[in-house]
Amino acid sequence: MSTQEMIDRVKREMEDKYGNGFKSKEVVDSGSSYINETRLGCYERVEDAISAAKESQKQLMELSMFKRKEIIAAMRKSSIDNAEKLAIMAQEETGFGRVADKIIKNVLAAEKTPGTEDLQSQAFTGDDGMTLIELAPFGVIGSITPSTNPSSTVINNSISMVAAGNGVVYNPHPGAKNVCLETIAILNKAISDVGGPKELLTAPNQPTMDTSKVIMTHKDIRMLAVTGGEAVVEIAMKSGKKCIAAGPGNPPVIVDETANIKKAASDIVKGSGFDNNVLCIAEKEAFVVNSVFNELVSEMVKNGAYELKRHEIDIVTKEVFTKNKKGETVVNRKYVGKCASEILKACNISVHSDIRLIIAEVNDSHPFINIEMLMPVFGMVRVYSIDEAIEKAVIAEKGYHHTAIMHSENVTNLTKAARALDTTIFVKNAPSYAGLGIEGEGFTTLTIATPTGEGLTSARSFTRIRRCTLSGGFRIV
Repeated sequence: MSTQEMIDRVKREMEDKYGNGFKSKEVVDSGSSYINETRLGCYERVEDAISAAKESQKQLMELSMFKRKEIIAAMRKSSIDNAEKLAIMAQEETGFGRVADKIIKNVLAAEKTPGTEDLQSQAFTGDDGMTLIELAPFGVIGSITPSTNPSSTVINNSISMVAAGNGVVYNPHPGAKNVCLETIAILNKAISDVGGPKELLTAPNQPTMDTSKVIMTHKDIRMLAVTGGEAVVEIAMKSGKKCIAAGPGNPPVIVDETANIKKAASDIVKGSGFDNNVLCIAEKEAFVVNSVFNELVSEMVKNGAYELKRHEIDIVTKEVFTKNKKGETVVNRKYVGKCASEILKACNISVHSDIRLIIAEVNDSHPFINIEMLMPVFGMVRVYSIDEAIEKAVIAEKGYHHTAIMHSENVTNLTKAARALDTTIFVKNAPSYAGLGIEGEGFTTLTIATPTGEGLTSARSFTRIRRCTLSGGFRIV
C-alpha cells in the first residue's frame, strides 16, 4: 500500500469513527482536517489545565504500582493504534516531514520508551539498620513541545512522566497544537479506560508564549521539561524550577578511508533524509577523507541523493537561507522539513520525485555546514586526514555536545573522534537514528537534554530521590 493510499484509508476510518465530531479544515483557522471539538484534558484557561493535572496526579499516587504498569501498557497500545492517524495530522498541520517516517517515530516512542521498569529502588543495610532509596515523582511537570516531532514527543514524554508518577501540563508549539491536543486526548482516554485518572495530561486549547510563561512560573508546576528552540530553553532555565532542557544540535558525520563506503553512503542518506531531516540527531553535514570522497558521493547518488552542480549550489543557498533583522544568515523557515524534490523544484532544478537528500561539496565555512537547517540539504567537506576531519567536525558541532556519527573500521580513529566531539550520542557505522533505537539497541527518547546534562531522558529523569532510614535491628542476618 502506498503512503497516499494509507492516508486515504486512515481518513475514511476517522470519518466513520468520529462523524460530525470533527470539523473540516475549511472552517478552522489552522491545523489538521480533523479537529475534535471536545478533547479530554484540554482547557480554555491554562490555570484550569494545571489544576486538573494536579488533582489527577494525586489520584494516580493512590493507585498501586501494578495499576500504573497497566496504565502505561494502555498508553502504549493506544499510541500504536493511532500512530498512522497522528502522523497524518502532524504532517498536515506542520507541513514538515514524511508521514511514513512519522509513523515510525510514533511507534518507536510507544514501544521503546521505558516505563515503570526504569524505576529501581536501592537498599543499604548494616549494623545501624537500613536505608531505602526510592525514586519519587515531582508532582506536576510543565512540558514545552516542538513542532518538528509533535505527537511522538508527547507520547514519549507522557509515558516517561506518568511512569514516574507525575501529571503533565503541556504547552505545545502553536504550529502543532491540534495534533498534540489530539494525542493528549487519546492518551487520557487510554488511561481512564483502564481505571486511571481522567486528566493526567492536560494543555491549554490555545498554547502561546503567555501560556508557557504561566506554566513556567505557576506554583503547582514542580518541574519543567523543554523540547524546543534556544529562546524558550533560556527562559525555562531562568525560571528557578528544576528544568530538563533539550538544546540545539548540528550533528556532523565523519567518513574515513577505512569505512565500508557502500554502507556508509546508504546509512547517511537514510539518516539525513529521515523525516526530511527534522530529527535533532540527524546527520547535518559531513567531513570525508579525500581518498574516498568521490566514491562516497557516487554511492549516495545511487541511494537517492542528488548532487548539486557547482552553479546550483549558489541557487539553492540563496533559496534556503535568508537574512534576519540583524543582517545575519538564517534558515528560510519556508523550507524546514520539506521534501528534497520540493526544494529543488523551487530552485527550478528538475529531478524525479523520490530524491531523499540534496548533497553538495562545499568548504567548511559554508552555511550548509555551520547552520542547523532541519531540511534535507547536506553539505560535504573534503579533508585530507582523520585529524583534519575531527578538528572541523568539532567546530561544526559548536560545542552543543548533542550527536555525532562516524563511519570507520579503525577503532583508534573512532575512539579519537568520540573523545574529541564529546557528544551525548555517538553513532558508529549506522544511520543517525540508530542512536534513538531505530535499527539500534537501547531505549528511545525524543527529549535529549544536552544543556542540562541528563542526556537521553527516561522515567527516572523525571523523579526526585527520597531517602528513608530505619535505625536499629531490622536485618535478619
